[in-house]
Amino acid sequence: MIRSVCLALLLLLLPPLTLSAPAPAPVEARVPFAPTPFVGSDGLRHMAYELHITNYYGDTGALQPQSLQVFGDDAETPLLSLDAPALRHWVRPSPSEDGAISIAAGKRLVVFLWLSLPATGNVPHILRHRMLLGTEHNGSVELDGAHVTVNAAPVRTLGPPLQGGRWLAHEGPGAAQSHHWGSLVAVNGDLTIPQRFALDLVGVDERGRAVRPTTRDLQHTRHSDWVGHAAPVLAVADGIVSAVRDGQPEHPPLTAQPEPSSLTADGLFGNYVVLEISAGVFASYAHLRTGSIKVKPGQRVQRGQALAQLGQSGNSAAPHLHFQLSNKATFEGAEGIPYVFQAFDDFGPESEAQLFGQGEAWKPGMAVPRENQLPLNDIVIAFPPR
Repeated sequence: MIRSVCLALLLLLLPPLTLSAPAPAPVEARVPFAPTPFVGSDGLRHMAYELHITNYYGDTGALQPQSLQVFGDDAETPLLSLDAPALRHWVRPSPSEDGAISIAAGKRLVVFLWLSLPATGNVPHILRHRMLLGTEHNGSVELDGAHVTVNAAPVRTLGPPLQGGRWLAHEGPGAAQSHHWGSLVAVNGDLTIPQRFALDLVGVDERGRAVRPTTRDLQHTRHSDWVGHAAPVLAVADGIVSAVRDGQPEHPPLTAQPEPSSLTADGLFGNYVVLEISAGVFASYAHLRTGSIKVKPGQRVQRGQALAQLGQSGNSAAPHLHFQLSNKATFEGAEGIPYVFQAFDDFGPESEAQLFGQGEAWKPGMAVPRENQLPLNDIVIAFPPR
């Protein structure tokens, strides 16, 4: 008994054991373009942005990201937590099908981050990132920092870019694997994502089909077989025409496209119109129908004014309208910025397969009116008639 009491007293006198924290990660980490909150068609507030992590030293060896947490302000409860399997879906370059995420010495990893916050409550002013990384020889190291100040500026509220009808908002916000958000453009010293919040608006009928039912062979359709082709394209706001291009041919639908000649509007957009709708805010409309553009550079336009018709020019596999908002008139060097539409109806999600009548038939939901929201990826919407 005496020995047990003495041992208990000795344990009380000893300093508490502490587990050593992982060593600081030998990486450079930053957020090159601050996120701006916006309200999506799910009613939540979102922030979409990217965390760039560079394994700087040549003798570090490969680093294996094991987890990532995002914190707001001084809170210790994370806004987002991703383990290694979840991270696989949000990084570039993408890991091999069965391989773990790895950042080789001297290489960079880009993590695409999608934060969802309640519709009410405070939005954090500063975001902080904590990532645990495995090393080849020295256990785990930890990144704790990469602070970024949230852009609190309100997003632009826009009118409809198309008149009436139903449209699949394809490759839209929230899809990090899409060719919009997932495309980093490196040109002349800038690494940006011009299409971060872009939409491909594909016309659909009441059954959710992009091609009229009289068409039997999808591989040999004409433009007139497509529901949205030649639809009027409208100015989403008052503005000044910044750039116009017309005269580019429209490709046959669903045919292989040549590699773009350049990562510019001329190389990608085909026929296009760019509007400056406020200082440093540009609305781009791409893949327009040949010969349909009604405006000229320098011309003032009003919200709702017809600009052109929907087509299939440029780097486009099928008739649709590519629409985006960015902070520069040019494609290269621009950063995509969020926006909301003043009003649209939401008919629920639809898959790309259903767009062509494949798999289970699409069943539209009851139209849900949305106000001051941005359509998220792969939902069918309808804009109010003029």
